[in-house]
Amino acid sequence: MLEMDWSDSWRRAFRVELRAQAIGLAWRGWPVLPGSYPAGSQWAGREGEEHTGPCPVHPDWQDRIGTEPEQVATWWTGRPYSLLLATGVQLDAIEVPGHLGRGAARVLRSIGLPVPIMATPDDRWTFLVNAGHELVRPLAEHGDVILHAAGSYVPLPPTPLQHGVVHWRVRPEVNGWQMPESSTVQDALVDALTAGASHARSGLVTAD
Repeated sequence: MLEMDWSDSWRRAFRVELRAQAIGLAWRGWPVLPGSYPAGSQWAGREGEEHTGPCPVHPDWQDRIGTEPEQVATWWTGRPYSLLLATGVQLDAIEVPGHLGRGAARVLRSIGLPVPIMATPDDRWTFLVNAGHELVRPLAEHGDVILHAAGSYVPLPPTPLQHGVVHWRVRPEVNGWQMPESSTVQDALVDALTAGASHARSGLVTAD
C-alpha cells in the first residue's frame, strides 16, 4: 500500500474537520482525546515519534477522560491530531477483520438493526457498543478479534492514517445515536463466524 502524501494543505483541512468532530462528540458525552498523527512513515504529536499507529498525545490521557467540550476544542487548535475514543467509559469497541465485520453487518441488517461501524484502510472493522461486557468464548478464542475496553482507545473518523483515513461504514446517526448492547453485536459476530466456518467446510467437501 502506498503512503498518503499529507501535505500542509491536507493537514489544515483535516485539522478543521477533526476539531469539529471532536467538539461535536464531546458535547454528546463521548470521551474523545487527541492522538498522534502520520508524518511520513512515523507518527508525530507526542514526545518522540510513534511508529505503530495513533496513540494519545498526553501521557496522562486517562486523567483527561471527561474533559469539557470547551477544553477539548483547544486541543485541536494547532495540529491535526488524530481523534481517539477512550473505551470502557461509555462505549467499548469490538475490532474484527473485515470479512467477519461484513458478515456480522449482514446479520444485523437482516434483523433491521444497523449499528455504528468504523473501518480502516487495511480492512479492520470496529463496532461501537455499550460498555461493560467481556467477549463470549468463540470470539475471545478467535485470535483476530479485539475488545477495546477500560484502559484502551480506538481512532474515530476521520482520523488520518498512513494509507488513508478511518471512515464510517455505518454512521451513528443511522440509529439515532443509540448504541447497541454488546451482546447484540457479539451474537451477530458469532453467527458470521459460524457461517464462515460452515462455508469453509462445504468448500472442502466439494473439493474432495
